[in-house]
Amino acid sequence: MRRIHIHAPSRTIFLVSLVFAVIGLLDAVTTVFILPIAPLWMVTIGYVILAVGCWARGI
Repeated sequence: MRRIHIHAPSRTIFLVSLVFAVIGLLDAVTTVFILPIAPLWMVTIGYVILAVGCWARGI
C-alpha cells in the first residue's frame, strides 16, 4: 500500500486560503460583502486550497 506524504504548505498557499476563509466568514457574519457565491463555498474553497497545498510538493 502506498502512503500519502503530507507536507507543510508554502506561505503563499496558506495566505491565499486564509484570504478565502476570512472573506467567506465576513460575508456570512456581516452584510458588507455582496458576493455572487455563498459564504460556505468561499470557506470550502479556502480549505481545499490549503489541503492541496499540504498534499502537493513544491507549490
